[in-house]
Amino acid sequence: MNITYSKFCPNVFLAKSPEQHQKGDVISVTTQYGKENESIVFNLIYQKDGFFFYSIVRADGFNVQEWASRKAEKYQVWANTAESQANSEYNRSHNIVKDIPMGQPILVGHHSEKRHRRDLDRSWNALGNAVKLTEKAEQHESKADYWKSRASTINLSMPESVDFYEFEMERARQTHEGLKSGTIPRAHSFSLTYAKKEVNELQKKLDLAKRLWQ
Repeated sequence: MNITYSKFCPNVFLAKSPEQHQKGDVISVTTQYGKENESIVFNLIYQKDGFFFYSIVRADGFNVQEWASRKAEKYQVWANTAESQANSEYNRSHNIVKDIPMGQPILVGHHSEKRHRRDLDRSWNALGNAVKLTEKAEQHESKADYWKSRASTINLSMPESVDFYEFEMERARQTHEGLKSGTIPRAHSFSLTYAKKEVNELQKKLDLAKRLWQ
């Protein structure tokens, strides 16, 4: 029977195994699409219906940060391609009518009328394409920026989350104590309530991080 993934909480998938493993074992975990990922066993989180559920990390180091970096690179390539195509279309629009004097009206009945109208239409269409491609480039650039910002994300799927949440917990605790004692001014009447809520939420994440990775 294959070892598969089982969602445990947001961002965290456990290895669902029919057999027991030890911390540090390298196992092959199969995705729902049949792809196998070599993974390193950390902790036994729980047992249910004859299966053992372990926290794991990819043996090749692939994680949410690497995923974000790859997404950012992909959208950046698309943005660059769209921008290059937009520039080409803009230049084509200009070149089509470069030999027509600025402000030159269409000479109705003249042998140049059809060509003049055709060139204006081609130039206008190329300019329209340039605008659309520029908008597409901006959309891809925006997504690239978003994924770049996520490339340093630390969440519960990573062993580093223990240190991260310990740091965040201490920061939130000091803020709460400062607001409570008055050494930190309260911005509004709910400042202390929000600070306490943040401490509670970070404590839950820290406890979960330790359960997963310590």
